[in-house]
Amino acid sequence: MALDLVDYERKAREAICAFWGNLEDARQKKIESGRADHGERAGVSAGKNMDGFIALVHDLVRANGLAHAEIHRQRALSTLPGYFCPTKSRDLLVIHRGKLIAAIELKSQVGPSFRQQLQ
Repeated sequence: MALDLVDYERKAREAICAFWGNLEDARQKKIESGRADHGERAGVSAGKNMDGFIALVHDLVRANGLAHAEIHRQRALSTLPGYFCPTKSRDLLVIHRGKLIAAIELKSQVGPSFRQQLQ
């Protein structure tokens, strides 16, 4: 069975555009509210920047053999116990036939520390 990439190139482009757009929107809202964070933090602390990528992963899971799996994205349903953290929220949980298949947490990194790593 071939892997169904669910038009990932288009969806990834859209997720990237949404990431940068959401980052700027969040930064502007923080400035307008008078609660601006320092540096790049203003954009990344809003929590919606990776939604396009989460949707892409969701589509990949559905298209590749887990069409009937439970996929949880809500914070209350995506929290698991951990060794270092008693409760840790994930961006996406995939449960199939009562078994945890995947626990996914996406992270973004922008700002000076990221640029320094590229050099």
